[in-house]
Amino acid sequence: MHGHLIRRLLQFAVVLVLGSIAVWAFTFALPGDPATVLLGPDASESELAATRARLGLDGSIVEQYLSWIGHAVGGDLGASYYSGQPVVRELLDRIPATIQLAGFAMTLTLLIAVPVGIVVALRPHSVAGRVLQGYLTAGLAVPTFWLGLLLIIVLAVQLQWLPASSDFVPIWRDPAGALTATILPATAIAVHTSSVTARFLATSVGEVMGKDYIRTARAKGVPERDVIRRHALRNASLPTVTIVGLQLGSFLGGTVVIEAVFNYPGLGRLLYTAIGERDYALVQGGVLFVVATFLLLNLLVDVFYAVLDPRIRLT
Repeated sequence: MHGHLIRRLLQFAVVLVLGSIAVWAFTFALPGDPATVLLGPDASESELAATRARLGLDGSIVEQYLSWIGHAVGGDLGASYYSGQPVVRELLDRIPATIQLAGFAMTLTLLIAVPVGIVVALRPHSVAGRVLQGYLTAGLAVPTFWLGLLLIIVLAVQLQWLPASSDFVPIWRDPAGALTATILPATAIAVHTSSVTARFLATSVGEVMGKDYIRTARAKGVPERDVIRRHALRNASLPTVTIVGLQLGSFLGGTVVIEAVFNYPGLGRLLYTAIGERDYALVQGGVLFVVATFLLLNLLVDVFYAVLDPRIRLT
């Protein structure tokens, strides 16, 4: 187990370094000059040069990267070009909102995907199984932003049950208000992600139900509910754990389109605005946080894999 964890930690470190290089390179591939965006097209060359020096953009790309990554290791991601606030503070202001949205969306995803996946796997030709298979197909086909707009039109505009614009209400202060403000964007996300998760789970459960140990358990008189819960689901959970970890990583990275549709003040919307403003420091810090979070979640999934299946520790 320790060797497995050490190998994964080394892979995490290598990929994080490569990811930071990619973040830096892609940011400089964005069109436009931050100094020109800040000062306007009528600024003189001397003013542009002074602004680039103030922002640390007057050195070579390599020098800028080494300076940036050196400060990032110490927890300093620089300051926003526009607000002047530290990037870390800007991110910390938005991360709780994104975590809360991700939590609601993942909870809905699992509440939908687990029973749907089991029914589709065990009763594929029943009326319920066929209806749920249609749901899975529709959930994968319908664009998330279109579903979000549809939910706003029906539930917010016509029926006026929920607000059209979602604000961040901390759940620890007002649970009911947090649910009311977040349920629409979380539902728009969960319809798609639950369809993906349920398909993986249904395929895995269908394969496991044909194994010898399932027939043995049934021959011993184990109740069908226990056969599914103790034997089938545990062994079928490995592929599902992978897809859930990947989806959670994308949630925490910020669902840019959904946050824009619902005007939700999360990390994705912050990065979208920063890209439009050519706020390189904020874009680089935000994307680096997303990459690190995604890699960390993958590391945790690998460790959880080893807990579920001891054979993985030997690979």
